[in-house]
Amino acid sequence: MTVDERVAPAGAGGAAGGGRRRRSRRDEILQIAVGLFASGGYHGVSMDDIGAAAGVTGPALYHHFAGKEAMLVAALAPVSEELLAGGRQRVAAHRGDPRAALESLVEFHVDFALANPAVIALHMHELDRLPDGPRRQIRRLQRLYVEEWVTVLTALHPGLTAAQGRVLAHAAFGLMNSTPYLAGEVEPAGRARLLRAAASAALLAYPGS
Repeated sequence: MTVDERVAPAGAGGAAGGGRRRRSRRDEILQIAVGLFASGGYHGVSMDDIGAAAGVTGPALYHHFAGKEAMLVAALAPVSEELLAGGRQRVAAHRGDPRAALESLVEFHVDFALANPAVIALHMHELDRLPDGPRRQIRRLQRLYVEEWVTVLTALHPGLTAAQGRVLAHAAFGLMNSTPYLAGEVEPAGRARLLRAAASAALLAYPGS
């Protein structure tokens, strides 16, 4: 798996938030932890590993985070909130034009996935490590995000059921969320074009339309 560990998680000023801010030392430590978790696995990384990579001593590290679990919550919890907010914004901007809304959603999600491959990897492999409360909240936000896509897809394809729309949406997410596994043979802009084109083709090709 190829993960660009230099990319900040969305909750630390990443793409989904729609803006950049000066990162704090806490953000920097979290970014390093995300990269280590994504490449080495949550259980394969210790607090000492994170501290060594960040150049932070044990007491200073625990000043920012109570432990690995707190780091994982801080990395994953904001992502679904920001995706849902961004998805709703793009759907609202193209009310009455489901094709334009779909194109905007695809562009938004591809940009996020390319900017945050380590966070994507954590969501796929480590979400179940979270405590029950944060995990349930993230799952709820994910379902709401999917429904934004389903609303657009069912408006675009007459006869498409909501259940079928969820199948299409999840299939497209699988394609767009492949970014942790993409090597660097294709330059970033080219990767974005390929992912947008492939996802759009899949979502527009509903056989019942």
